[in-house]
Amino acid sequence: MTVPTDPETGEFVRSPNHFAARVTADGRDGWPVEPGRYRLVVSRACPWASRGLVVRRLLGLEEAISVAVADPIQDERSWRFTLDPDGRDPVLGIRFLAEAYHAAEPDYDGGISVPAVVDIPSGKLVTNDYPQITLDFATEWTAHQRPGAPDLYPEKHRDEIDEINAAVYRDVNAAVYEAGFASKQSAYDDAYARLFARLDHLSDRLSRQRYLVGEMITEADIRLFTTLVRFDPVYHGHFKCNRNKLTEMPVLWAYARDLFQTPGFGDTVDFDHIKRHYYQVHERINPARIVPNGPDLRGWATPHGRESLGGHPFGDGTPPGPPPAAETLPPQW
Repeated sequence: MTVPTDPETGEFVRSPNHFAARVTADGRDGWPVEPGRYRLVVSRACPWASRGLVVRRLLGLEEAISVAVADPIQDERSWRFTLDPDGRDPVLGIRFLAEAYHAAEPDYDGGISVPAVVDIPSGKLVTNDYPQITLDFATEWTAHQRPGAPDLYPEKHRDEIDEINAAVYRDVNAAVYEAGFASKQSAYDDAYARLFARLDHLSDRLSRQRYLVGEMITEADIRLFTTLVRFDPVYHGHFKCNRNKLTEMPVLWAYARDLFQTPGFGDTVDFDHIKRHYYQVHERINPARIVPNGPDLRGWATPHGRESLGGHPFGDGTPPGPPPAAETLPPQW
């Protein structure tokens, strides 16, 4: 896997969201909301893709939007479907996600990233715009959400959610990668400092309230969770984000356990995929490709005590039911 870094600064640069069409209720980009038409391609290893899995579960969109899970170990040909029989996605009929990119743009030579929304009839990639995909699930697919689905992007809180999301993206979601892939000390130092300053700020905020915005789970919590759940297994050691482990930051550790134990969060997390991807794909960081046996994951099931701060995870809504049988993960410990 080639890791994109800026040659001048040594900083990590995520592949751009080259395909940014939207699937909307009115089809204004040419892609109308239609249950069964689109397939969400993810890797359970990827925090950006995992947001889509959580939102899809919370909103009950499993029947409306099918999911394809790529092998956590990709190769030079991109994310591959070697977890499926004959190494081919059974719905899209392709072996590599790159095939959907090239169906949309034959001369495309950029990065192949997940999450990706693919149009099943044409086999074309519609969008890899990871920040927008989950917002559209919340706002454009409302007619097909389950009864009792929460409002993950409530209009009255959108400005605050957007502000927090921007800070969390810059100083947490992206900063762990900037630290891990830094090729210059100054780039690493900057990312490390921003990361832990932001985590301290978030810890202070969450010491007084159960969720980041308002009294229920929103998009902001989902975006923070997918980084926190990978922190001790990967980012602390592999990416040198080692001032503290998550388990050594009491407020954030309790907050992360609260979300993990909420239906729709922990049941989408595959620690095996997470660890194998990072440690086996990032050969520049881990040339021996040895996957560590730790950490002990049983702490994720321990009481968190966050109920005392009030709030309700789903607001006036209800929890999602169990995941579909085909998406149920084996026990994690």
